[in-house]
Amino acid sequence: MDGLLLDTEDIYTLCNNIILRACDRPNLPWNIKAQLQGRPGPEAGEIFHAWAQLPIPRAEYVRQNTELQRQHFPSAQPLSGVPQLLAALSAARGVHLALATSSHAANFKLKTSHLQTLFDHFPEEQRVLGDDPRIPPGRGKPAPDIYLLALETINGRLRKQGKREIAREECLVFEDSVPGVEAGRRAGMRVVWCPHPELLKEYRGREKEVLAGIASAEGDSQVKKAMGEAAVGGEGEGRGWPGRRDDGWAELRRSLECFPYAKYGIGDA
Repeated sequence: MDGLLLDTEDIYTLCNNIILRACDRPNLPWNIKAQLQGRPGPEAGEIFHAWAQLPIPRAEYVRQNTELQRQHFPSAQPLSGVPQLLAALSAARGVHLALATSSHAANFKLKTSHLQTLFDHFPEEQRVLGDDPRIPPGRGKPAPDIYLLALETINGRLRKQGKREIAREECLVFEDSVPGVEAGRRAGMRVVWCPHPELLKEYRGREKEVLAGIASAEGDSQVKKAMGEAAVGGEGEGRGWPGRRDDGWAELRRSLECFPYAKYGIGDA
């Protein structure tokens, strides 16, 4: 959702930079921000603080950041092409929408309460947020759990209706973050990657690795070095398999405008 549907990634950056400047620290660089995107809040917080080395207690940072977000999130707006995309997908025959976001419930409300028409495209029972208790601790993106759970919210409804369930390989994930692309690939789903322009610059020359779901390994190694820890995000068993370069299961798009529905077998959109 953040940075894909809404302009909230820039708001996150704004809030962090206000605090960083007040602490005489440099602005948040994109090589660090790239590692925060898509991850659950607690894990992203560990990465941020390992880099920032703020001279204030973490609780004070949280207080200031929370207040800044309360001020700025209600001004969030949809990114270009998003209203048209969601309206078209909602109207398309045989398409089922679910929302999977690492944003927790309180922030979700701040970001979306003024955009109800936009988010009405996602049924309440088909919204999976970052603090959903059905997602085990340590199983946020790039693990596939959030997307598998989002699919189950759709299939649970279809089972009750006596209708055919949706298979993983029939799903299309829209993502802006690198860990999110990996999560979608590990879930066995096709992925559309629509990154922030600055994130795309950060991964220039490595786009195929991102689309295959194998680019975050390098980023995780940088994070581990900064944090002095052995693992980030739950390595190994149970994470699902990423893809391969040029396997045709992921696509880079610079915008969600003029989306090629027919390419993905989406009719009447």
